[in-house]
Amino acid sequence: MAQPLPTAVLGRTGLEVTRLGYGAGHRKPMDNSQRDAVLNAVLDAGINVIDTADDYGLTYDDDNSSEKLIGRYISHRQSEFYLATKCGGSESGHNWTKENVFRNLHDSLHRLKADHIDLMQLHGATVEDCEREELVESLSEMREQGKVRWIGASTNLPDLPTYLEWGVFDVFQLPYSALERDHEGWITQAAEAGAGIVIRGGVALGEPSAGKGNPVQWGKFERASLDELRAEDESRTAFMARFTLSHPYTHTNIVGTTNLDHLAENVKAVLSGPLADEVYEEAKRRLDAVGESPVPVA
Repeated sequence: MAQPLPTAVLGRTGLEVTRLGYGAGHRKPMDNSQRDAVLNAVLDAGINVIDTADDYGLTYDDDNSSEKLIGRYISHRQSEFYLATKCGGSESGHNWTKENVFRNLHDSLHRLKADHIDLMQLHGATVEDCEREELVESLSEMREQGKVRWIGASTNLPDLPTYLEWGVFDVFQLPYSALERDHEGWITQAAEAGAGIVIRGGVALGEPSAGKGNPVQWGKFERASLDELRAEDESRTAFMARFTLSHPYTHTNIVGTTNLDHLAENVKAVLSGPLADEVYEEAKRRLDAVGESPVPVA
């Protein structure tokens, strides 16, 4: 029997989530057999968080959009995972009206072949968007109708502090990795206020030679000499995953891949556990010393 993945409680939701989640953005093209294999392999590995969005697809509502693939290949296994999606999309971009976000909800339920969404998140709405269109009220209404269990926001600075003051979101999805640490302290504040924390970008899309990471951003890894801190035979991407895991309030880290070997590597990294305290602190010291990544020259 495979070793179970470590878990954490997702803030006030009380959901026990695996510390490795799956980001179902499907950034690379796959044929049907690959789509089926990857999504089922995610669940077979014990991952119980799948994150998607109403507008993840080649075109809006494409027949091979992320939500439709989830509905097609793993809706029969809904009892095995928590489903997080996002609203606000439309064919012309984000559309922050009550009518549109409710249309997103109903479309998502249909595509996913589900009767409810575990976590509905605003997909990058600003504070101004929320106030102008009463978006929090719309999400709360979805929850009152029993179609959504918990509400959240996929967001970042500068909106996060105001959202924290409101105290209405159960979960925040935030960018964080060794190469993107702007939200490091805010993650702690949000979690201590009772919010669940979902991390995106926790491996910075993977090392450019193996994943789709930005070479300029990943240059910081070399400048900070983080290779010296890696365990024997540990890849840079695995080290990044363990760095993200080392923050005590990163409840789950959603990592996307269409490669079964990369999925296995991600699982292995999380099973290895957080970095040793002294390694984690040394990595942060070195990253602080080199500062921000340089802006690429046009």
